[in-house]
Amino acid sequence: MADIEEKIKKTEEKLKQLKEEKRKIERAEKSRLSKRQRAEDTRKKILLGSYIMTIMEANEETKKKFVEGLGKFLTRPDDRALFDLPSPPPLSLQEPDRGPSQRGEAAPSREESP
Repeated sequence: MADIEEKIKKTEEKLKQLKEEKRKIERAEKSRLSKRQRAEDTRKKILLGSYIMTIMEANEETKKKFVEGLGKFLTRPDDRALFDLPSPPPLSLQEPDRGPSQRGEAAPSREESP
């Protein structure tokens, strides 16, 4: 009987080791996949940026529109400098976001619960 208990104990230990090995493999695969996805995302951004820059070089009006949009999108001074955009005004000088009633919009209706 002790012999069978010993076999069970060894088998359980082996199972525990195999489960840990499986977890390591799964973590490594997840990490590899995540790294590949980040690399693909970066490549897409570079290619898209290159395409947009080509369009901007070919059409001055389109360039103006893109730069105007970037002016609204970019907030970091070093990013804005890449496109010769002025630094944004300090937050204290920017107009605060107003609620719907202050913008002349109707406020969302609230239904009262019984």
